[in-house]
Amino acid sequence: MKQNNKTYILMRYGFISIMLLIVSTVILVKLFETTVVNASRWNKRSETELNKLSPIAPERGNIYAANGSILACNVTCYDVKLDLRHNIFEKGKFKNIPETSIDSLADSLDVHYPRIPDLFSQPKDTFQKYSWHTRLDREVKKEFKERNRALTLVKKGKMEDYEKIRNFPFIKQFRGEGQRIPLYTTERNLRINPFGKMASRSIGRVHELGKTNEVHGYSGLEKDLDNLLYGKKGYKKKVPMTRGFRDWITQAPQRGYDIFTTIDIDMQDILEEELQAVCDSCGAEWGTAILMEVETGEIKAISNLERFEDGTYGEALNRAVLPFEPGSVMKPISLMIAFEDGLVHNVTDGIDCSPFQRTKDPHAPGYKNMKQVIEMSSNTGIARIIFRGYDKNPEKFYDRLAQIGFFTPMKSGIAGEQIPAIRRLTAIDEKTGNPITMTARHLDLARQAYGYNTAIPPLYTLAYYNAIANNGVFHRPHLVRFLRDENGRDSILPMQLPGLPEKVCSPETARKVRECIREVVWGEHGTARAAQDDRVEIAGKTGTAYPVEKGIGYNLAKRRYAFAGFFPYSKPKYSCIALILAPGGTSANRTSAQVVKRVALKLYARGLLDNKSNFTADKVASVPTFSASTKMNPRILSGSLGINRHKEIKQPSQGLSGGVPDVKGYDTRTAVLIMEKKGYNVLLRGKGRVVAQSFPPGSVPPPGRPVVLTLKQ
Repeated sequence: MKQNNKTYILMRYGFISIMLLIVSTVILVKLFETTVVNASRWNKRSETELNKLSPIAPERGNIYAANGSILACNVTCYDVKLDLRHNIFEKGKFKNIPETSIDSLADSLDVHYPRIPDLFSQPKDTFQKYSWHTRLDREVKKEFKERNRALTLVKKGKMEDYEKIRNFPFIKQFRGEGQRIPLYTTERNLRINPFGKMASRSIGRVHELGKTNEVHGYSGLEKDLDNLLYGKKGYKKKVPMTRGFRDWITQAPQRGYDIFTTIDIDMQDILEEELQAVCDSCGAEWGTAILMEVETGEIKAISNLERFEDGTYGEALNRAVLPFEPGSVMKPISLMIAFEDGLVHNVTDGIDCSPFQRTKDPHAPGYKNMKQVIEMSSNTGIARIIFRGYDKNPEKFYDRLAQIGFFTPMKSGIAGEQIPAIRRLTAIDEKTGNPITMTARHLDLARQAYGYNTAIPPLYTLAYYNAIANNGVFHRPHLVRFLRDENGRDSILPMQLPGLPEKVCSPETARKVRECIREVVWGEHGTARAAQDDRVEIAGKTGTAYPVEKGIGYNLAKRRYAFAGFFPYSKPKYSCIALILAPGGTSANRTSAQVVKRVALKLYARGLLDNKSNFTADKVASVPTFSASTKMNPRILSGSLGINRHKEIKQPSQGLSGGVPDVKGYDTRTAVLIMEKKGYNVLLRGKGRVVAQSFPPGSVPPPGRPVVLTLKQ
């Protein structure tokens, strides 16, 4: 028996020895093959791997306002993650920890980092669905190897968030145990806009490309100047060290340029506020406005608003650089060409405004001088003037516009910029090759002269109004003032570009056109008389056009209301244009012209028009104002105080049995209290007392729609 056991053991040891010998032989053969036979191939592959360059993303440059305030920048943030396959979560480990510890972790997360806003005010079913208890319990019940190794607890947080969670129940119990805690962070760069939505469309956004994970501009300045902002990539490779391999930087990344824009934060705030107030008051679908400095062409403010489904307005499509049929704001540009070409000589020269080219003059079709043609916005008058020089060769009108740079890209720095679309009125259709009659060409020429059958971006229209205000000197509208590299060196950009003129007309022509434009606001029959104000003398031109919609053609229920002008008239400092799409029934005088007027008064109030600030930006007279008053109270109070004049904001009607109450005239606190008692959610726009509400008194808003209250001081 013993002999048999000994034989069996020796056989086992022999078998193991033979197997070890075979394995050792194979290892030695493979080692010889790798280090001798195939040495050159492996050395080549090793060299390839070690010399492989990996890109290093550069730091993106910042975008600044004119005063140095940051409009867009990078911040380092952290995602805090929990490793649920850490050995802490393995069964049988750390038995001294109660099972309820992970529940206490979920409690802390629900309080400090809830998965949805207002978690504790949600219904019970919703609370259970989105509680961290449910989320953690679902993961813990999985097989250990199937659990999430990167359960995100906080996205885009700070390092303080990591430190805070480290001290939550359950996690803090493992500190000092000699074990790595199951909590870690991943770093990421986040692009932020410190001023929120201010000029957000013009500044733009960034996004991450899927294939390369590179961050590039998606819209606005971020897109238009992406090559400058992005910088230059660096490169690194792996090199062997005494303790493994390390990254070796072969070429350092070059940080992107910092871009200093022309945006003035205060003016931007004013423009956005006034555009939104007017859009609210007329129920506009959208509005766009640009404020530009006359002497430099710098865009000081630009705003693009659009009404959302909930009745609020927010930054949307940048329509300031998209072409629209401009309507009558084209007339001063046509008149400028007429003066410059000698078709008319003085503002007192007259023209017959009787029906012409299928067009009637809605403002008394008589004999008008140049001031009256612009003042009363005579279509026939401006068409007859242009026909004096271009009736025999209608295509020359297009050539004349091209001569003053009308179709040259401005390269303003705003992404999506388009050039005007005006058809050159040749005898042969350039697309089809078919002949076009002179009658049809004449009809188009007349319409082009007064702003129809054309599509012009508001930015281009404003550029030529700005030149008229600047004695004919043309300045390219631009949003970028200069660049700064990572070493602090400035790079000044050229203000003029090839194809753009230095002057569009003589100073004398510019003066004559300014005189005509002034009559639109200050003339007896001007179409923008509501823009008058003795504190700031505004000059400008109104324009109205029907929008063209797919499948409908001209939508007669809506209108685009435009006003382009400059102020102060005697010494223009700023030019401004506003374009608003709103339901019919109002006018450019009451909409877009009011945007320009309110902006001008706010600038005047702050002393930004070479004047001393008087802090009276609104058109409210410097007399006592009685808010939410009855008919008797103001008279009694005025009499007792010896006041001859006062302004009343009437008390809202309390006779409505249902629907939205009338809170116009109330202070903010009282208005919100009344609305909330009626069960309505409230959104506030502006500061002060209520001057408008998004739903009229007595109406019933759709479910879920808040009531927007517009406030003004």
